Amino acid sequence: MSDDPISASPTHISSAEMRREIRRAAVWIAMVGISLLAIYLAQSLLVLFGAMVFAAMIDGGARLLGRVLKIGRGWRIAIVLLAGLGFFLWLVQFAGSQISREAAQFPALLEAQALQLFAWLDTKGFEIDLGDVQGLIGQAVSGVGTVTRALGGILGALTTLLLVLIIGLYVAMEPRLYERGVAWMLPDGRRHDFHILVTRMAYSMRRLMFGRLVGMVFEGIVTYIMLAVYGVPMAALLSILTGLLAFIPNLGAFVSGVLMVLVGFSGGYEMGLYTILVYFVVQTFDGYVVIPLIAKKTVDLAPALVLAMQLIMGILFGIAGLFLADPLLAMIKVALERRSEQNAAPVTPTADA
Repeated sequence: MSDDPISASPTHISSAEMRREIRRAAVWIAMVGISLLAIYLAQSLLVLFGAMVFAAMIDGGARLLGRVLKIGRGWRIAIVLLAGLGFFLWLVQFAGSQISREAAQFPALLEAQALQLFAWLDTKGFEIDLGDVQGLIGQAVSGVGTVTRALGGILGALTTLLLVLIIGLYVAMEPRLYERGVAWMLPDGRRHDFHILVTRMAYSMRRLMFGRLVGMVFEGIVTYIMLAVYGVPMAALLSILTGLLAFIPNLGAFVSGVLMVLVGFSGGYEMGLYTILVYFVVQTFDGYVVIPLIAKKTVDLAPALVLAMQLIMGILFGIAGLFLADPLLAMIKVALERRSEQNAAPVTPTADA
């Protein structure tokens, strides 16, 4: 009988191979448990990530102001917040009533144009049941109506939006405080790598958000000018939709283009062709001039990956998932690149080697 108290313990496993397999099984069980917990907390985690995106936007604006204004960080954050608040107040005061009227007419106009398109296809030999088509259009228009109503009041998910703003503001005020708090929960040997990863993620997020905001402002303003000059109906609503949807790469541009062209053809053949020209001019200049000059090499994401991520996030979380799919994919890419660097780094031999 062994005198070793450990080997004599009834819970001790003497086989080294068995202990190794049990450790592997424990790791897999822990991964499954963490995955289930993440699914259960998915909505809360999405709110936290949205707050991080908002914090990156505030932090980026404060850093840009710091290049020209040598004042405290708190004052710069206040200027950024006041500028954003001023813009929304101006939008509500200057264009609120006009946008509300246009939003009320928007679904009916889209339905009429889509029915006219299918009727034309039917005359060309395509067998289309207009009754079924009208039902599908009604469902699609109800979704468009939801979006336009959200533009008018943003009454839905107000609590979630408020949480995103509050948490994001706290993080933007003292980002190092929360970074040190998370790092404190990690082992000492991993804290340095964690700080490097967070620094790179924050830099990429700031550049990505800056590029998105510039693209949104550019597309919204240029679209409004070009549509208003020609007299296209609902120019203000279309320009705001184009600017907001510019935050969603690839898919947002396609949706805004379809809406713009449908409204354009309601004013005649020539106006429809003009809206197609506007769409291609705005998207081409923004995609090949504006965005590449700002953030071309920041986060190089393949379009197919972005579309796949948007599809998954849209199904799981709706419109909020669509808006956050691109930033989330960018952060995953940064984390994987950092992991690849760690795996490729040469191992420093120890003194005993």
